[in-house]
Amino acid sequence: MAATEDLRRAVLWVALLNLAYFFVEFGVARAIGSVSLFADSIDFLEDASVNFLVLVAMGWTAKRRATVGFLLAALLLVPGIATAWLAFTKFVNPVPPAELPMSLAGLGALVVNVTCAFLLVKVRNVAGSLSRAAFLSARNDAYANLAIIVAALVTFFWVSAWPDLIVGIGIFLLNLGAAHEVYEAARKEAESSA
Repeated sequence: MAATEDLRRAVLWVALLNLAYFFVEFGVARAIGSVSLFADSIDFLEDASVNFLVLVAMGWTAKRRATVGFLLAALLLVPGIATAWLAFTKFVNPVPPAELPMSLAGLGALVVNVTCAFLLVKVRNVAGSLSRAAFLSARNDAYANLAIIVAALVTFFWVSAWPDLIVGIGIFLLNLGAAHEVYEAARKEAESSA
């Protein structure tokens, strides 16, 4: 089936792009102490995992895909939990991150995520909750990257850790919403296959 082959190709590219950029953003986040970049880098690793799982589970029955969809909904929460922990530690020691590396890393992440969303938009409904999870991750990440860039600009004019912390919390909320959407799609898939 052509749609399934298109999905496989898109998901493979998205998984590889996410894995590659995880290393870039994680390195920058550690170097400058950015909560939002740290959360986003963990999200890149999570997105690579999600897309590799989608690739493996595509040929499975609707019931087994729904089970993986439930797992993916739980995985979408991982970056949010990591963000909450780092935000707490940053709240205790509120040192603002360096704004230029933060904005450049955010811009690079935005390019990667817009590319991934573009690759997935046409195939987001091909494999139910699995392809929907992949698309939602890329779309939400692009929003998060825009927020990171804005936080870096605000930090440039108002030296504070708060813009970075607020964006980190925003990434958590985006992941929470995406997890709920994927859970609902998986629940409907499970009900229809019962």
